Amino acid sequence: MNKIKQLKVTFLGTGTSTGVPMIGSKGPVRFSEDKRDKRLRSSIAISWQDNNEEISYIIDCGPDFRQQMLSANIDAIKGILFSHEHADHIGGLDDIRPYYYQMGPVPIYSDERVLAALQRRYEYIFTTENRYPSAPEVSSNVISENDSFILHGVEVIPIRVMHGDLPILGYRFGNIAYLTDVKSVPEKEKEKLKNLDVLITTALRLDPHKTHSNLEEALALVEELQPKKAYFSHISELLGFHEEVEKTLPENIFLAYDGLELEVKQ
Repeated sequence: MNKIKQLKVTFLGTGTSTGVPMIGSKGPVRFSEDKRDKRLRSSIAISWQDNNEEISYIIDCGPDFRQQMLSANIDAIKGILFSHEHADHIGGLDDIRPYYYQMGPVPIYSDERVLAALQRRYEYIFTTENRYPSAPEVSSNVISENDSFILHGVEVIPIRVMHGDLPILGYRFGNIAYLTDVKSVPEKEKEKLKNLDVLITTALRLDPHKTHSNLEEALALVEELQPKKAYFSHISELLGFHEEVEKTLPENIFLAYDGLELEVKQ
């Protein structure tokens, strides 16, 4: 396996399922002039150089996918990894068409349940009969928390976390872990999250929520896992203003925002 020197994370979206601000909101965050308080649905790109080639993978493909790819100037990808099947994480799959025209079937990675959900929702993408002429195609790869895999020289470790009662997947790339929509992490999966340079996890709001970590729970997870740095994402406007909340955080913990880029040596 090639030794990858550096990974780059681009936060394509850092908002909850409704985005921030939510349509019709009358809350104060809606009227913020701070661009960090404008959040698309949660997704990241993770990129690196392999044999002088730029490699980019996307985690989740929500309804803002097209806008996110244009904003981040991501003209080519190698594939998409899915955390789970909720609409804010799969709703943009049709917009992979330009990548399909460029590279052929786009590799996707998910567990069996999520793949079945994608096949139901996007039957026209997966069908082999009477295909619509401009429909994209994918190359499906079934993964699980039981096995890591290699993508262009980088080991990827799926991590089974709980989104309320729904088991979903987070991912560790090298020394970076991305856990979206997480409410809790099983003890055996925490072993995969040791010695991290960067942990990215959910901090939805201040009050408790049934299926997502609130700020207090996110801070407790960081305290337990002890990454060098942590970034909170999947944020709702009920968390408050970015600038004000970040002032309350420990020095190694930050709120992510759309467009933020991190470069992490391996």
